[in-house]
Amino acid sequence: MAKVKQICEEKLRPIIEGMGYDLVDVEYVKEFDGMNLIFTIDKEEGVTIDDCEIVNKKIDPIIDELNPTDDKPFTLVVSSPGLDRPLKTDRDLRRNLNQEVTLTLFSKLDGQKVFEGVLSDFDEKTVTLTLKDGDKTFDRDKIANIKLVIKF
Repeated sequence: MAKVKQICEEKLRPIIEGMGYDLVDVEYVKEFDGMNLIFTIDKEEGVTIDDCEIVNKKIDPIIDELNPTDDKPFTLVVSSPGLDRPLKTDRDLRRNLNQEVTLTLFSKLDGQKVFEGVLSDFDEKTVTLTLKDGDKTFDRDKIANIKLVIKF
């Protein structure tokens, strides 16, 4: 299964990114209806159903040619990550600098696991939030997830 993901990411990332989208994730997973090859895409202004359809039509024949599943049947799914998806990559973090986020740690720090503040900085090893009482820097390897605060 890891081979399918690796082949698809390696061969299709340049094509998808060349179309103006970010390839957020590729999953090859068993679901109730069988195996699914799921491409999650994003772009600065958000992803529409039309975007998913455009990418699907572009990559479907390429996947058939690559045959990453060795002729095993699967359903191709192209989707958006959704508003509440975790921010995983440097690109995600860069795009959301100065936005309000919720950061959850794997284990407690100073008596708490969840921190809410403004994403003010990051580098390859740390993420910094501006909290009510000042800036706090977290080691990235201790962060379970970071999500945008969604306000309606």
